[in-house]
Amino acid sequence: MEILDEDGNLLGVVNIVDAFVIIFILAVIIGGVTLVFGEDNADEEPTLGTTHVTLDFGTQPAFIASEINTGDTYSAGGNSQLTLTDVYFASQGNGTRIIARAALQAPVSGDSISYSDAPPRLGRTLEVTTDRYQVSGQIQSVGQNESLVREDSAVVLESVMGTAEAREVTAGDQVRLGGRTVATIENVNKFATQDPDQTRLVVGVSLQTLALNGQQQFGTTPIQQGTAIMLDTGEYTFSGPIQRVGTSQPLESVTTRTVKVQMSDIREERASAIQPGMTEQNGDLTTARVTDVEIRPSPMILTADNGSVNVAEHPVNRDVVITMELRMQETRNGVRFKGQSLRQGSTVVFDLGTISIEASVVNVSA
Repeated sequence: MEILDEDGNLLGVVNIVDAFVIIFILAVIIGGVTLVFGEDNADEEPTLGTTHVTLDFGTQPAFIASEINTGDTYSAGGNSQLTLTDVYFASQGNGTRIIARAALQAPVSGDSISYSDAPPRLGRTLEVTTDRYQVSGQIQSVGQNESLVREDSAVVLESVMGTAEAREVTAGDQVRLGGRTVATIENVNKFATQDPDQTRLVVGVSLQTLALNGQQQFGTTPIQQGTAIMLDTGEYTFSGPIQRVGTSQPLESVTTRTVKVQMSDIREERASAIQPGMTEQNGDLTTARVTDVEIRPSPMILTADNGSVNVAEHPVNRDVVITMELRMQETRNGVRFKGQSLRQGSTVVFDLGTISIEASVVNVSA
């Protein structure tokens, strides 16, 4: 049988023109169906999920810290987006330690999400870029809480500072980072040291801390006895180890005790130079005040020609008993003056301005 007969029919049945028309119509129908269903598949959005992560942005300079805020967003491309839901700041070195909680929205992949083509694994580094800053942080934890677990932790810190700088440390001082208060000095005890240019401070502080890895931390510093905390108020920097945890009240406090000291066999003119009202100063602290001075001739032993022994008054030398009020530390182990325990017979040096004396302790009042 010929494919086309003399009348132009295909296989003697259908006119070839009609056949082309039928084929065209079928092609249009098939193409339309494909186009419709194909577009439906193309327009179908992937299922999105959200999880939260804790990001450690490390230590950043103050100008970066001041720009990072809750609500900042970053699109990592595709359907992946990061939003900061909580931000925490703490002092560390010369910068600010920044730890943030972030919501990750991305396509669901198995039991997790695929944020920027990978699951949010512990240790993975994520970038946050806005019009104002660019930082990257390592994932520390993954979960559903949108907020960090904060707590106010009371501690007692101890440090030795220059006497001039120590004058600036007062109760109520605050450390503010990123526009937020992260530490408040609750109380301050200042004590003299053997060096008049150095002052020992025992400071009660309230710190805003985070519960990380089952422990309260100030930034990444564990809140435990012996670890060092640095506080920068902008006016001064205070750095010292934690002495107590759970309270801002120190074990030791300031007390004033009346102490009698004695000097023996000193020249009369030197003894007369010590007057009531004289004080020893350590910066703005009055550490000692003379309240009474008793001067009497020093005894001397004389042996007569016949061998008898007599006690007489020394014509020049004098004994001096000085009553003083001392600013002291009261500790569990007794009182201390300028870091030194005071006991009967112990020697103490006083700088009274116009005269410096070295005397032995006779009595310390209870």
